[in-house]
Amino acid sequence: MHVLLIGSGGREHALATSLAADPAVSALTCAPGNPGMSGLTLASGGPVRLAAVPADDIEGLAALAVEGRADLVIVGPEVPLVAGITDLVRAKGIPVFGPTKAAAALEGSKAFAKVIMTAAGVPTARSRVATDAEAVAAALDEFGAPYVVKDDGLAAGKGVVVTDDRAAALAHAASCERVVVEEYLSGPEVSLFVVTDGTAVRPLVPAQDFKRLRDGDEGPNTGGMGAYAPLPWAPPALVPDVLRDVVEPTLAEMRKRGTPFSGLLYVGLAITPDGPRVIEFNCRFGDPETQVVLALLETPLAGLLHAAATGTLADHPPLLWRDGSAVTVVVASAGYPDSPRKGDPILGADRVPGVLHAGTARRDDGALVSSGGRVLCCTATGPDLASARHAAYALVDGVTLPGAQVRRDIAAAAAIGA
Repeated sequence: MHVLLIGSGGREHALATSLAADPAVSALTCAPGNPGMSGLTLASGGPVRLAAVPADDIEGLAALAVEGRADLVIVGPEVPLVAGITDLVRAKGIPVFGPTKAAAALEGSKAFAKVIMTAAGVPTARSRVATDAEAVAAALDEFGAPYVVKDDGLAAGKGVVVTDDRAAALAHAASCERVVVEEYLSGPEVSLFVVTDGTAVRPLVPAQDFKRLRDGDEGPNTGGMGAYAPLPWAPPALVPDVLRDVVEPTLAEMRKRGTPFSGLLYVGLAITPDGPRVIEFNCRFGDPETQVVLALLETPLAGLLHAAATGTLADHPPLLWRDGSAVTVVVASAGYPDSPRKGDPILGADRVPGVLHAGTARRDDGALVSSGGRVLCCTATGPDLASARHAAYALVDGVTLPGAQVRRDIAAAAAIGA
């Protein structure tokens, strides 16, 4: 199988690692990829190829899929999905894992996602859509603190403010064209990925990520500072309950509207005293949860995603999982998330198993440097959560990045389930 993987972050490095290990993958091209992906080797022994086509150049990527005679295109980031790359690639007769432009609105517009949830009877927070300061203020008064204000559009995982500071909530709303103001949902958060062809579903193992920059869930919201899986504290019926109450009604509503959703439905949940409630939907693998979920998946990835892309997921065998736990810890750049510093030299990250590149580049002299906010994801597995955590932090401690920011409580006993 010839596979084209679109994207360049830590999520895509994790996807590429799993795809390269799949014996069914005879060729793998990553566009644009990153320096870590270029060091991967296929199960057959061949190299992984990088193609310098940006992830937002959807016409160029569709042309690349045709030129490379791809049997499967996998779209990692949300931006090309919301822009409609799936529609372009499918029009050329190539199977693609990811929703259409219309279906990707589940992530592209939080207001649209709320409309779908309401129509489908999905348990979620009460909310109001606001486009002016007066409407925002009224919604804040209605729901009270903690205030939850979400940019309606894409914001690279940093468009949500949860705060007791009313002025900060108003300021965030003022920086957005349109926002969704919600009531706060208390309880630990869970990320559940569901592979679907629009009807059949295959849930992956639930994970939990850590959004705040600093230990103890302090500091600004980020795209994610680490994650772990599985969740020893999660209710045994969590996955089947969410499939019944959230996933299946949502997919049915999307089919009813003539915009069936296929690909990866990311369900962000709060486990409240009244049961699971949906915080958000995304239309692609989450980052950094993908790093830990795929580290535990034993089922070959390419066949699973190809089945979803071709409408044959119902015929795919049950998923197999490795025993043990997985933990990933993000090494972020100085200044992240507001003004990440770029160009800092990185030592100890080249071709190290488990060190996934999220924001790296090569200088003209070949040196590895930072090129984004989240720079590396140090990912490890172990027979239990404590050993996986220890191994992940050992990888972190083997890397040198000037000004690096690292949470030291990822998957710590005091933090999980909190």
